[in-house]
Amino acid sequence: MTTAILERLLSSNARWAADVRAAEPTFFEEGAKGQAPKVLWIGCADSRVPEAVVTASRPGDIFVHRNVANQYNPEDPNLGAVVYYAVHHLGVQHVIIVGHTACGGVAAANAACCEDRELADPTAPGADKAPLNVWLAPLIKLVGEQEPGASLHSLVTANVRAQVANAVGSGPITSAWEKGLDVSIHGWLYDLERGQLHDLGCSVGPPASKQ
Repeated sequence: MTTAILERLLSSNARWAADVRAAEPTFFEEGAKGQAPKVLWIGCADSRVPEAVVTASRPGDIFVHRNVANQYNPEDPNLGAVVYYAVHHLGVQHVIIVGHTACGGVAAANAACCEDRELADPTAPGADKAPLNVWLAPLIKLVGEQEPGASLHSLVTANVRAQVANAVGSGPITSAWEKGLDVSIHGWLYDLERGQLHDLGCSVGPPASKQ
């Protein structure tokens, strides 16, 4: 088994930790006492979109959940637990759902939708019930509702907007607003070709009566 890649990661971590300690001797000790991020980043698992790197953030700044094609699936207990903990216990005020250009998950959903709409449904007889196909099922349905021949860019954008809507209607967010917590949902797009984040202008804040 090749270990060079793993050894490089460990070595790079050791150098990074030493550099941080040299610049801020108590950084890690202070961080170990607790966290209070104001942002929850729900992004794609794509290796090209590391949230801390592209936002020049420090450890402790961003609470994170990533999955294939940055889905906000209200039925996913993992996501639900992350969002609930973030807004109800950590005091996160901004939930940012971040898609990115050239998203492989959206492209796969588009291909599945175009090739065979029936078999794209994992509940259909004879459908491939592989975990990835089941996970992408809601996205495949969303793609099927868009204009025929829509570009990948427009599908990625539509996906982000749909996930913002899913977040707004989810239990952790609804209960946070009922408690008067100041939590807002935002939809952003990361441009892989330029390394820039863009606000899609679909933010949703607490209902006026709950603020």
